[in-house]
Amino acid sequence: MQPAPNTADIIIIGSGMGGATLAAALAPTGRRILILERGERLKDSPEARDPAAIFQRGHFKPNETWRDISGAPLHPGNYAYVGGNTKFYGAVLLRYRADDFAPLRHMEGTTPGWPIRYADLEPWYSKAETLYRVRGDVANDPSEPPHSAPYPFPPVPDEPDIRRLRAAFHAQGLHVSALPLGVDIDAWLKRAKTGWDAFPCTTGAKSDAESCALAEALKHPNVTLQTSTKVTRLLSQGCKITGVEVERFGTRETLSAPIVVLAAGAILSSALLLASANDDHPTGLANTSDQVGRNFMNHNLTGMVAYNPFRRNRTVYEKTIQINDFYLTGGPKGEPLGNIQMLGRITGPILAGEAGLPLWLAHHIADHSIHIMAMSEDLPDPTSRVLWRNGEVVLDWKKTNTKAHDLLVKRLKQAMKMAGWPITLSRGFPKSKPSHQCGTNRMGADPATSVVDPNLKAHDLDNLYICDASVLPTSAAVNPSLTIAALALRAGDHIAKAIP
Repeated sequence: MQPAPNTADIIIIGSGMGGATLAAALAPTGRRILILERGERLKDSPEARDPAAIFQRGHFKPNETWRDISGAPLHPGNYAYVGGNTKFYGAVLLRYRADDFAPLRHMEGTTPGWPIRYADLEPWYSKAETLYRVRGDVANDPSEPPHSAPYPFPPVPDEPDIRRLRAAFHAQGLHVSALPLGVDIDAWLKRAKTGWDAFPCTTGAKSDAESCALAEALKHPNVTLQTSTKVTRLLSQGCKITGVEVERFGTRETLSAPIVVLAAGAILSSALLLASANDDHPTGLANTSDQVGRNFMNHNLTGMVAYNPFRRNRTVYEKTIQINDFYLTGGPKGEPLGNIQMLGRITGPILAGEAGLPLWLAHHIADHSIHIMAMSEDLPDPTSRVLWRNGEVVLDWKKTNTKAHDLLVKRLKQAMKMAGWPITLSRGFPKSKPSHQCGTNRMGADPATSVVDPNLKAHDLDNLYICDASVLPTSAAVNPSLTIAALALRAGDHIAKAIP
């Protein structure tokens, strides 16, 4: 690959779901696109499919420290590789429900709604499902929004034990549907018999940002990927980004482009804007609204191990079904509770690493249990925020909507007991584990209350776009990856038409 030029027509900071998908959308324009990624490509290794290496030794975790609001160190679970966190994601590619785009009353507040509606994003969802080779089926989900096109591929098949669980849920009157997944199951299992949730993909069997969108973008000679490049500051003059300061192999340089796109994720994108404060923008770039870093959201997630000493779980991957009966209702006054979906198969080494159990006990419990999770929306709260202090990221996360989540966990426990798994052990995901981080640079029509407009352009800066989970006005209660991709494709269409 040719060395990266000092200038380009478009600089994209980050190669995760937002940045890579936007690059794929813009590549056919012929404009010189430079993608800056702080990590390297993830090479294949024995550790890539070794649960002990991943869950007990943290082999792939970055050596990075943030702070919580008390000043205590926080070691994030975010990954720094080409493809971003999608290298390790569970490849669940769900659409937000149509109701998620409008104000929605919850047990602890009402969401603000979006500046666009589901119908505005629907065509881009279909394009994103094609780009990411999604396998799914719209049947039997009461919350599924309209689709203008079918899924590109049929769903990943249930394993026998999950088929029995599906039938047991169905007997309770629950609607069980296929999880839409970006996994070529035959190719994945050919490498090793493991699940894919939290396991990195090094073969292209999982539809991550690197293997799908970035690979498509790099087919074009006008697109260049520059790795090991950490962006330290954005330079601006008036209403324009004039430079991108980077560090690479101990050397500092400044790159420039007429259009700059920030796609570093909900935490690092807002941190970079705050760290780039100057005389023209004393509170940080794109921040005349004082909204940069605010409204940080992270799903309420509880993992559950449902145990029966007299039954065995013989699955390899497990993660194929979901329940959305409580997505838009279920609270005391009909409020939404959230989504239920399978976890990736938890094995002995995974349980030992996550729960600190002796390996022999972890093996026994893992092999005699079903592994599932409850996910509820985290509502936007302006006091829940990312800060930049003394050269460090500071995370002040205020969890919301916990009453609804607790009720959803209770409903799930009841369903698992009725399905023949009577002993349930559950634990919420800790602060250090990313649970679909989003918000912090919210999209909106009003510059006084938002950071970017509905096309993802910063209100305050003429040539800055933000294209990652930070722009989401609400977290909904499903995995956000496909929504990020759809927004990126939509923004790419806008940028392509706006380029002179």
